[in-house]
Amino acid sequence: MANLVNLESVSKSYGVRPLLDAVSLGVGEGDRIGVVGLNGGGKTTLLEVLAGIEPADSGRVSRARDLRMAVVTQRTDLPPGGTVRNAVLDPLGFDADHEWAADAKVRAVLDGIGISALGLDAPLDRMSGGERRRVALAAALVRELDLVILDEPTNHLDIEGVRWLADHLLARRTALVVVTHDRWFLDTVCSRTWEVQNGRVEQYEGGYADWVFARAERARLAETLEEKRRNLAAKELAWLRRGAPARTSKPRYRIEAAEALIANVPPPRDSVELTAFAKRRLGKTVIELEDASLSVPGRTLLDHVTWRIGPGDRIGLVGVNGSGKTTLLRLLAGETEPETGKRIQGQTVRLGYLSQELADLPGELRVLEAVEEIARRVTLGKQELSASQLAEKFGFPANRQWTPVSDLSGGERRRLQLSRLLMAEPNVLLLDEPTNDLDIDTLQQLEDLLDSWPGTLVVVSHDRYLVERVCDEVYALFGDGRAKHLPGGIDEYLSRRATMTAPAAAPVKAPKPKSSAADQRAAGKELARLERTLDKLSKRETELHTALAEAATDPDRLLELDAQLRDLLKEKSEVEERWLEIADSAE
Repeated sequence: MANLVNLESVSKSYGVRPLLDAVSLGVGEGDRIGVVGLNGGGKTTLLEVLAGIEPADSGRVSRARDLRMAVVTQRTDLPPGGTVRNAVLDPLGFDADHEWAADAKVRAVLDGIGISALGLDAPLDRMSGGERRRVALAAALVRELDLVILDEPTNHLDIEGVRWLADHLLARRTALVVVTHDRWFLDTVCSRTWEVQNGRVEQYEGGYADWVFARAERARLAETLEEKRRNLAAKELAWLRRGAPARTSKPRYRIEAAEALIANVPPPRDSVELTAFAKRRLGKTVIELEDASLSVPGRTLLDHVTWRIGPGDRIGLVGVNGSGKTTLLRLLAGETEPETGKRIQGQTVRLGYLSQELADLPGELRVLEAVEEIARRVTLGKQELSASQLAEKFGFPANRQWTPVSDLSGGERRRLQLSRLLMAEPNVLLLDEPTNDLDIDTLQQLEDLLDSWPGTLVVVSHDRYLVERVCDEVYALFGDGRAKHLPGGIDEYLSRRATMTAPAAAPVKAPKPKSSAADQRAAGKELARLERTLDKLSKRETELHTALAEAATDPDRLLELDAQLRDLLKEKSEVEERWLEIADSAE
């Protein structure tokens, strides 16, 4: 497999802070690589050095000759004064509308990302930042490429759009390097993971679930049993295996290793205990809508709806962009009055509402002072935390807690807003897109707090992973004036949306014939053989990683070992795919 881009001992600093320190890695044909790490840790810098947007301070960046590459970052420019047509279709050389309309691939991209709804003649200069990012993404995806580099492509897509983008990228042979905090997307699309931390880039096979497994295993080797029980990576892995259908498609021997690792980790959430506690705190009435109607210009969101949200309910609210989720949340929060009917709020309710807009924050205070202004200590479920400890959970280490609030970035202000909200100890939380501007480690901290939080929760989010983890029920807005309860969760939502938008029903596939006893015995033997092969390959992989660490100062040796590791990982992936194929046919 030929390499498309190579970095050899590349370093890049801004000021005195090194973001990349002697990094050596490569992107090969067909690679699908997810890039993770803390905000400000160098992920975007890595993408820009790979793409040639920013030069390396030292080291060498080489790219394949005639490489066809597209880059969509937070700094991607669109033609000033242009339209959607100028940005997306003109570079393809279509002379008339009927030419692009006849191209099924182009139409699929425009529909999948929601560009068709904007209109081809929509002026770019009048668009929001999110709409411009979607246009830039469409302009990249309609092209025939060897490599596409994306920075947070899911930020302005709804759940349906994220699913479409994942399916689209999986169907293409194009190599992909993507920075995203959307863990479902990482696990669905990516076959490799790069973790950027402290100037280094650690490389892992597999998507999000496999990366979490590797982190938890690393923690197990380095920490005591009690520390392991508290380790967030292990708790995250416990949810991956117990709380929802497994995200990993790795062979059974890998799953068994993961289950052994989390054997002493408590369940992520005891819903029965938390609901009972919430009833004692909240009583019977929390928030209720009775015969409520609500509309926006041109559309009815609620049509005489009665909805009772009770103590301990944990609800995820989903729908396409523009379906009215934020408006409904504002109604639940009491910021909007219903046009008919009424909203009822229980007397014991202490409401915490996180909107998408940045709240006014005391710019004259420092971060810790702004948190302590609300309270000095807080009890969240079974956890008692000081203001400093909660601030640290939301990405403000001790040295950052003395930063003036006025100097914070937009993402940091969002995290401070969330910290202050929780310090007030609400017993009802209404959260509108709480994952915006949070990196994966901070998301894990938030979910850890919400896991043990004994109150009522309503979350609007395009982050499928968060909704499935912290919520017990899913409601959806389909545009029919109802808030529809979906017992099947987000899978049911996507299925219903597909039925609503499909031109005709797809034919039903015939069931697979069951395997005979002889076939199953043969399959069992083959699976055992493949698992022995995988064990050998895994041991060799460990040896190569050790050798790579020892050869950190020898670029020639690094390249040789990297080539060996690539060949081994390719062989391992093929064996694992064969394992899955046989296991599936034997079921």
